[in-house]
Amino acid sequence: MFRDHKLLFEAITHKSFHHEHCGKAPVYNERLEFLGDAVIGLIVVEYLFLLKQTCSESELAKMKSYFVCEAVLADIAASISLGSVLLLGKGEEATGGRTKKSILSDALEALVGAIFLDGGFEITRTLVQNFFRDRVDAIIKTGDFFDYKTALQEKTQLLYGVLPEYRLIRQQGADHRRVFTVSVYLNGEELGTASGQRKKEAESYAAKIALEKLAGQAGRT
Repeated sequence: MFRDHKLLFEAITHKSFHHEHCGKAPVYNERLEFLGDAVIGLIVVEYLFLLKQTCSESELAKMKSYFVCEAVLADIAASISLGSVLLLGKGEEATGGRTKKSILSDALEALVGAIFLDGGFEITRTLVQNFFRDRVDAIIKTGDFFDYKTALQEKTQLLYGVLPEYRLIRQQGADHRRVFTVSVYLNGEELGTASGQRKKEAESYAAKIALEKLAGQAGRT
């Protein structure tokens, strides 16, 4: 429970609400978001460092980037129904702001920042570890944290001196259930095609297929 309820109010106040009700909400959550981003990053890095003591710095960096990305933070925010208590302006409310990944992830960071100021580091560490533990353990087992696009770029530059090209093949479905299909090409040759609910997700899956194809070609030479 918060000792300083003003911090909690600030954490759940979006700037759109502040702009419409500046008397009632003189501050909004972007400063707390800035603080919370740093606090979450530290706690996640510490957890990964102690959990995966054989990992290199670059591997830890890739895992950290995955776990503190907008999609993961928004998923955590949705799991605690954070969107339902946010203070939003009429425009954001009307356009589905309570489920927007950017707003949810920012609000989670702000909430963590407020908890850090109100309760201190140990309480915040326990909370953040509880948020991330199951996700970290599950993803580390599958290896899905790996940055396939960066790995493909590095590989093609090293082997061929060129960058891969991603092409949006098609997008289907309603706005809230859009499916993107992307192909990745190298020197005009298609190396992989995949689909995802976000364009970046489809690109990542396509890059993974391309890496597997290149590895297979190398194995035959």
